[in-house]
Amino acid sequence: MAVPKKKTSKKRQRDRRSQAHGKAVVRESAVCSNCSAKVMPHRICPTCGYYKGRKIIAKLV
Repeated sequence: MAVPKKKTSKKRQRDRRSQAHGKAVVRESAVCSNCSAKVMPHRICPTCGYYKGRKIIAKLV
């Protein structure tokens, strides 16, 4: 079984864990099937309140 010879320093641990922090995450937006607005995927549409063709939230106009 492999055992580390020396203790891993805090800086080395943090550098290893922080690889994803520098990368920009680009999320693709979906289109609402009801009002054709841009929506985050798998979310209720904030403009009309629909999700997958069903009315989830009653919006006040």
